[in-house]
Amino acid sequence: MSIASEPLELVESVENGIRTASQPSKLRITDVRVATIVGHGYYPILRIDTNQGIYGLGEVRDGAHPDTALRLKHLLIGQNPCNVDYLFKSIKRYGGDSREAGGVCGIEIALMDLVGKVYGIPCYQLLGGKYRDKVRLYGDTPAPRNQTPEGYVEVVMKRKALGLTFIKFDLPARLFEKTPGALVGSATKHEYYQYNQWYVPGRGAGPRISERGVELAAEICGAVRAAVGDEISLCTDHFGEGYVTADEAIRIGKAIEPYNLAWIEDVMPWRDIAGHKKVADALLTPVAAGEDLYLFEGFREAIETRAFDIIHPDMLSSGGLSETKRIADHAERYGIPTALHACCSPVGFMANVHLGASIASLVAVEHHGLDLPFFRDLVKGLDANYMADGYVTVPDAPGLGIDLNEDVIRENLRKTASYFNDTTEWNELRVGADFRGHEDD
Repeated sequence: MSIASEPLELVESVENGIRTASQPSKLRITDVRVATIVGHGYYPILRIDTNQGIYGLGEVRDGAHPDTALRLKHLLIGQNPCNVDYLFKSIKRYGGDSREAGGVCGIEIALMDLVGKVYGIPCYQLLGGKYRDKVRLYGDTPAPRNQTPEGYVEVVMKRKALGLTFIKFDLPARLFEKTPGALVGSATKHEYYQYNQWYVPGRGAGPRISERGVELAAEICGAVRAAVGDEISLCTDHFGEGYVTADEAIRIGKAIEPYNLAWIEDVMPWRDIAGHKKVADALLTPVAAGEDLYLFEGFREAIETRAFDIIHPDMLSSGGLSETKRIADHAERYGIPTALHACCSPVGFMANVHLGASIASLVAVEHHGLDLPFFRDLVKGLDANYMADGYVTVPDAPGLGIDLNEDVIRENLRKTASYFNDTTEWNELRVGADFRGHEDD
């Protein structure tokens, strides 16, 4: 017998017993708010609220201003958050390379978290499913205070003790600057500081890596490899990015080839695709890059010319979940794997876990919060042993699978920040035509 033939009282009883988390077609964005945490730098956490009480969480990239998200609020109010692609295409023109992408990417992640909650599915399912139940981590390791081979061994072994099987350590410019004899020549004086931070390699007199500098890099890599053994994957970061020329990067890269690194990272400024290709073609060690590139278009040349051996997007700059998945899939067509850069709070971290689960050609996902004692406590949903053996279990809970721990976040807010305070000042339409009006169905 069908329910239609049952008494009216029984039908009403059945209907009243049905629980619906939301009505997706009538869902509307009502607010966008931010709370900025002090972590490794600053973590601006984004929250998108709706008329049905469901909210989505995202994150603006470290070092980016929360206003990169709030300035887009007027384009979101009144919209159905389930139209993620539509909204992303509406806002992506207001983003740019590196930290300028922060707002666009944080919004996309919050929308995906929200949609996952609405339909009761994890974010990886919105990306087409998963290729693994656990995602491998690589642990970031800042350069030690004592920048000697012994100092590096000490900090890297602490990472190994955490159970990590993939570890990155820095070989920064200050390593060469602080070591007697590691540089020849001298930098040009009287330069304005801000421009000097991002100079073209080799500009002016420019510092030059000496034979001692090259030997030092090799000694450090050799000592670390000997200490951790052959079963640990190792990679390095930071000696490039505008400090050394392509030729100097090749000299250093060749010197450390005997230690079988998984990659050397960001050997040239991020916009210098040809420079990366020159280094990548000259070395047997893979070159990884891309953490500051924005959108599919930002990666296309590097992928199609094979300027990067490994693409290394930061989803908080590359475009969020769906766009970064698209980038990784395109790289796979060219035989290029993907590692995910992630310097972020647990919100961005778990977004990377979902993304990493959905990428067939994944190498590993970065964990940059290992030295932050309250990292796990910022959210609910991460177990005490969440990174056992260097892997994170992909959650099956809706959305990102986590929620905020309000008390801990309040304890660690930036001094000038508040806990998701009112942002009405950003509601007014600022650019373009008003396309926000929708009639309720």
